[in-house]
Amino acid sequence: MPWFDWYILVALGGFFILIGILGILWGHHEETTYYDGIANRPDVREFLDHLPWRPEPHAIVVGGRICIAVGIFLLLFGGGYWLVKR
Repeated sequence: MPWFDWYILVALGGFFILIGILGILWGHHEETTYYDGIANRPDVREFLDHLPWRPEPHAIVVGGRICIAVGIFLLLFGGGYWLVKR
């Protein structure tokens, strides 16, 4: 692997971290807007019990956390590669 490939690893790590943060924020926004919309309806049982549970916002948050973990790994690997090849 050429010595300048650490740039690619660090850039991909930063990209994954950015996508992960956006995914977490988007998931929290989706959940908040869904339950705030339900709170305005006359039947608020779904709002109080959170049943039926909507897995979509939580799946987005979990995907964001996975992206952040992959991004941190790529940043550390790229930084380590840079230190070794320097």
